[in-house]
Order: sequence, then C-alpha cells, then structure tokens
Amino acid sequence: MKLKFLLIPLLASLAFVSCKKDTLYNNEAADSLKVKLAPYALTEDFEANSKPGYAAADINLKIGSWNFDEALVGNLAADAKNGNYSVRLRSGKISMNFDVSGVSQISFKHGKYGSDATVGWQLLISRDGGSTYTQLGADYTETTNALVTETVSIASTGPVRFQFKKLTTSPAASRINLDDITIIGFGNPGVTLSDTDPDDGGSTGGGSTSPTTPRGVTLGADAPPATGDNSNLLFGNPSNATTVSADNFFIDAGYYVESYSKTRGTPNWVSWHIDATNITNAVKRIDNFAGFTGLPTDFYQVQSNSYVNSGFDRGHNCPSGDRTSSTNANYATFLMTNMIPQAPQNNQQTWNFMEQDLRTQITAGNEVYVIMGSYGTGGIGKNSNAIVNSIDNGRVIVPSNVWKVAIIIPNGNGDLIRAANTGSVKIVAVNTPNRNDTNVSWRTYTTTVRDIEAKVSAANGSPFNLFSNLPQNVQDALETQTGAGI
Repeated sequence: MKLKFLLIPLLASLAFVSCKKDTLYNNEAADSLKVKLAPYALTEDFEANSKPGYAAADINLKIGSWNFDEALVGNLAADAKNGNYSVRLRSGKISMNFDVSGVSQISFKHGKYGSDATVGWQLLISRDGGSTYTQLGADYTETTNALVTETVSIASTGPVRFQFKKLTTSPAASRINLDDITIIGFGNPGVTLSDTDPDDGGSTGGGSTSPTTPRGVTLGADAPPATGDNSNLLFGNPSNATTVSADNFFIDAGYYVESYSKTRGTPNWVSWHIDATNITNAVKRIDNFAGFTGLPTDFYQVQSNSYVNSGFDRGHNCPSGDRTSSTNANYATFLMTNMIPQAPQNNQQTWNFMEQDLRTQITAGNEVYVIMGSYGTGGIGKNSNAIVNSIDNGRVIVPSNVWKVAIIIPNGNGDLIRAANTGSVKIVAVNTPNRNDTNVSWRTYTTTVRDIEAKVSAANGSPFNLFSNLPQNVQDALETQTGAGI
C-alpha cells in the first residue's frame, strides 16, 4: 500500500512533464522559435566563376563548392539565364559539396536550352552529407526556353544539401538551364558567402571612408524617351514634383526620374521603365557611388561615404540590375540621390528578390513601369535593435517604410491605352518596414496601391496619386487589387 501511494505523485509528476514536453515541442512552438531566429537567404547566381566544358569537376562559386557532372556554366544566346550566365545541364547532375543548416525553402529558375526537345529532371535532397539523396516533389518537365521560378518548402531538421539531376529517360541531346538557386532559412546557415554584396545590395555601412568625386548624368542612346511609350513618367507625377519645391524637387536623371527632398537627403519616390533593352547585361555592376552635382547649391550633397558605419545600406531605388545596357546607364543608378538608408536584410534579400522577380517578367515578354519610394522616420539597421531616425549627423533621414509599385503589361505600343485593359495588366504593390528582420519573401508585404497612396499622403501631409495619367475608373480598378500579381 505504501508503494502504491508513493507511485501516485510520481505518475502525476511524469504526466505533467509529458504534457509540458508536448507543449514545448509541438509545431506551433517550433514555428514561434523559428520566427525569432534571424532569417537568411543564400543565392547562387553562377556569375562568380566559369566552367566551359561538360567534364565532371568541382567549381567554387559564390555560396560554396559545387560538383558539375555533364554540366557547364553557359553564356550563349540560347541559354535561358538571368544575368550573363546560368547552368547548362546535359545528361548528368550538379550537386552541392557543402551543407546548409536551418533551411525552410529553396527557390530556383529553370528552363529548356534553346530549341532542344522537351526534357525532364529532378530536385533531390541529402540529409547525410551527400551520401544518399531522395527526390523532392515530382519530376520537372521543361518545354520552353523562358526561365520559370519555382519555390519548394523544406521540412528541415538538420544540415542538408541539394542536387539537380537530369532524368535518364529524357533525350540525350536535350539540355536544361538552371539559375539563381536561392536557399532560404532561419538561424546560422553555416555558410559564408564569398560575395556578400548581391546585385542590388549596395554596400552595408557605406563603403570607403573617403568620398568619391561627385558627378552628374551622361545620357546615351539607350536612355528612355522623355515622353510617350517607355518614358519614365508615363503614368504620372504622383506628387506633382517641380524644380521650385525643396522637399518635392523634381530631378530628371535620364535613366529614371524622381522627387527629391532637401530636408530628408533622400528621394521621396523614383520612377522608371524596364524592358528587354534595359537589362542586356552589356555591363556589369559598376559600384561607383557618388554625390550628384545637379542639385541646387543650397542643398546638402550626400556623399558616397555618408552612410559609413551607420548600419544601413546605400539602398538603390532604381536598381543597378535594371540598367545594364551601358556604362552611362549603370553609372546613373549609383548617384546618392537614388539612395536611401535601407536595412541590410531588407535591401539585400527582401528587396533584391523582388527586383529579380520583376526582371523575370521582362524575360517572359512583358514591360514594367516601376515607382519606388519611402516615407516616415526611423528604421532598424544592423548595428542594434534601436530605432535610428537619421544618419550623417542628422542630414539624412532614415525612413520607417519602403514601398514599391509596378504595373506589368505585355510588350507592345500604346501603353497607356493598353493599361486601361485591366484584364491584361498585373499589379505589384509592396510596403515593407525598414527593419533588419524583414521576411525574405517580399510577398509577405503585398498590399494595394490605394493603401500606399493613403499612407504616403498621411506621412507627407500632401496628396499623393499614383497612375494619375490613367482615367479614374481604371485607377479604381487597378489600385484596389490585392496580391502580388506575379
């Protein structure tokens, strides 16, 4: 009897511990813990090294070493690619030679090489350091040369690596293109990038302590027209910016136009057009940040080193990757009048992925009109969890929010008229907090154009009207759409 009574409290305590364990380790708690870990994204764009032949070999790339077996890094016109290079897989596979921890997703672009016959392949995952692989999802079948973006969720409980493998049942001569493989996760991935400055990432903290020589804009034949189709301001001047208003000062930089604020030391908004002629990759990213000589003499000229040690990137509005048709075009994007103090996570991952996805729309046969801006005061950079209101001794205001709106229409003429056919138009409207813990997926922050208009108007105390050159009924139809559009 004594033993029986002693067992009762022991069993009760075990039951309590058991219940507590279930509470701590159920999916909800695990998800909560994951959110608290810092997100990361590692993108392999295959731009960092060359491999001209199909013979099996290891190649060191941006995020680590890969084994290429019957695969090369191609840059021919027939290669489906974002940038100058992509993988061309003939009859083998490409495999990671390294593990990544905390993985929640993998995204990648894929397509068929040139006019090759339809070809199939598989995505595989290894959880034992590459000793064995299992297939993720169903087989992929390539029927078109245009790159398609795919995202796959991963149930990761430890380090993993990935393999892309052609099906042996596919035609031997058919080839596959792969590009922009991005591994997304939480915590410490255990990987150090060889190049932590993504295509449009700017330079965290502002780069060199010595300013570069300020400059203006030199226009070439590739500059968009001043008016009409493909012009940077076709859909309207949303704040009615002029050259007489210090805090709504109109700047025509040729390759983009903007409203600039003397008080804030940043653009209010920047507007530009993108089509296939703008993203030819005739030049690579130049990285020559500089002050702009075209400001009035009583404006403070923000310098290339004004963001040094601030904890914020020199975040592009019109990105470098949208202007690769010439040196003049790429130079224009590195003027400090095109920059905002942007949290590195927000800039290098969330924003960078959105820019890449918009360029994918161009390769799919569309043209895109983009307006990007910021508003409010106070962001959180990489130096601490404290809100920072300004940098550069108070001369550059750190925005609280960064937004972007894009209108996507198929290639053609008469863009304003065609945009009125709302059935053929896609809208992207995104508003992100300027914090270093933003989600790597920009789709988390999709909203409506109308909501962005309201928030900007309230923050600035003045009317703000996007797509003002469209009839009001068309604006009403487009600006109330919710969702990513792409």
